[in-house]
Amino acid sequence: MNRASVGAVLLFHACSAAWAAAPNPRQVMAAVFGQANGHESYMRAQFEAFDHDGHATKKVFTVRRMGLPGDRRTLVTFTGPEEIRGMTLLSIKHGGLAEEQYIYVPATQRVRSVAEQQRSARFIGTDFSFEDVGDREVDDATYDLLGDAEVVDGRRTFKIAATPVAAAHSQYRAIHYWVAQDAPVIVRAEMYDGEGRLLRALHADEIRHVAGLWGARRLEMRTVPQGTRTVLTIFEARFDQHFDEHLFTPEGLAAAPGDAGAAR
Repeated sequence: MNRASVGAVLLFHACSAAWAAAPNPRQVMAAVFGQANGHESYMRAQFEAFDHDGHATKKVFTVRRMGLPGDRRTLVTFTGPEEIRGMTLLSIKHGGLAEEQYIYVPATQRVRSVAEQQRSARFIGTDFSFEDVGDREVDDATYDLLGDAEVVDGRRTFKIAATPVAAAHSQYRAIHYWVAQDAPVIVRAEMYDGEGRLLRALHADEIRHVAGLWGARRLEMRTVPQGTRTVLTIFEARFDQHFDEHLFTPEGLAAAPGDAGAAR
């Protein structure tokens, strides 16, 4: 774990140990979002999307992530089923600016930008939106502590309300996070739309501690009005990888089908 991550986790545990003294909610979220600072990571995962009748479709993909706050980049590349193999989403987050997203579609061999008004749309037919699969930074929102007594899956939590700083760049008026008090990880979240209605709800479990970092291996996102849900399962996670930086550019997207460009 690098120095930034060590500091974030130690800060979190300092808050956790003194939860009765009303911890600073921004510090708690900084520990959550700051874990991956400086790490180039690789994950292999699957979306299983269920419609309102319970019928499921599966999509397998990889995630590569690199960079620091101020210049963080994420690649989501689908490896199956065959009809979407090679489709890749690039998310670029520059500190203080709206996130940029680009998608490469093998069938057309073209890269197009994801317009801001499209970021609320479902991502490849799942219950996660383009915004949800992008990158979040602690400075994207302001935070308020709503409680510190709720228990989720046996873990006592901090309940924190996040309000986007730039409302025009988010589909959500607010997000409520439940953060475990014994680890810097989100175990539950609720996303509210511009009218204050519950739009999506996230539940995370199978919490693991790997290479000094905490994370969930199973996440379920529900779209409340439609009654649909998507289960995200992470099969493999590796850290301290080394990637070709060119792959994390719009020009390099077409060069990253399947598992091409994996860690060297």
